[in-house]
Amino acid sequence: MNETVRAYCAAFNRGGTEGMIACPSDDVQHFVNEGQVRTGKDAFRTFCDHMSRCYRETLADMVIFVAGGRTRAAAEYVVNGSYLETDEGLPEARGQSYRLPAGSFFSLENGLSPES
Repeated sequence: MNETVRAYCAAFNRGGTEGMIACPSDDVQHFVNEGQVRTGKDAFRTFCDHMSRCYRETLADMVIFVAGGRTRAAAEYVVNGSYLETDEGLPEARGQSYRLPAGSFFSLENGLSPES
């Protein structure tokens, strides 16, 4: 299992934005399901701060896959979350809880991830 992916997921579960930001390279390209690609650690930090303010999430039942050349990885997991603060364009937050299957994909270079 790739140490970068494991460290990233562990930081996520601790709610450790700075730990998550330490994992990718400075030119990280973060492809989010909302459609916009965020490039660079500052954009990634802004996204993480926003998500931490609006949601409390942990990842469970995690399986990490690493491709043969160890340059690509994927993590499959279940997100357990709570909706803490109303996010623009979504219904009012009232502490709703949710559980959903999800995954992340990583490109790995020199132990760092320029894509997540």
